[in-house]
Amino acid sequence: MTIKLEKIVPWGRNIDECISMFDLTPEEKKLKILDCAAGPSSFNYEMTFQRYNVISCDPIYKFNADEIYQRIQATSQNIIDQIKANYDTFVWQNLQSPENLLKVRMAAMEKFLLDFPNGFEQKRYLTAELPKLPFDNHRFDLALCSHFLFLYSEHLSAEFHLESILEMCRVAKQVRIFPLLKLSGEISPLLTPIIEKLTTKGYKAEIKQVTYEFQKGGNQMLQIFV
Repeated sequence: MTIKLEKIVPWGRNIDECISMFDLTPEEKKLKILDCAAGPSSFNYEMTFQRYNVISCDPIYKFNADEIYQRIQATSQNIIDQIKANYDTFVWQNLQSPENLLKVRMAAMEKFLLDFPNGFEQKRYLTAELPKLPFDNHRFDLALCSHFLFLYSEHLSAEFHLESILEMCRVAKQVRIFPLLKLSGEISPLLTPIIEKLTTKGYKAEIKQVTYEFQKGGNQMLQIFV
């Protein structure tokens, strides 16, 4: 798939959010972690700063930091405007307001942008995309994917979802996906059939509640044991 810069809507989260949405324990932070469809998140930078091992992959990494920055500038206010228009569908206990949300997101993405050139050279950021990943079997202990699978159920097929999840299961011993909602805030209709197919193939798939919730009802992840 060829990705075009003008089609990208970059939106990055920080380490605290990632830890909450994936229910990562202090011991689990020590694992070899793959962050799929990672975008301009500061998770890799902040984990690396704490001397943990994370590789992030995303097709957006084919572009340089300046190009990604320009796209962030072009799209961020529109995202906030959409969030304001749907204010009551979000939980504001931690993020407080759309204006503060923008500050939090921009702070995370600024950390990413500063880290990206060196991180790309160090191969902590790799240009790759689901459903095909350039890694050996069981390379990682844990593969994470946030705000991509299930969220875009109306744009990405059931086959794409299953292929992507199986690919993450190939390269990691455990997979966690968050959230399980569509963009509209409803549970993805793909969730149950995906779990059934994974179970048929011998994987153990569980829905687990987490402490993170921004979309109302978006406080569950799918945890898959290989």
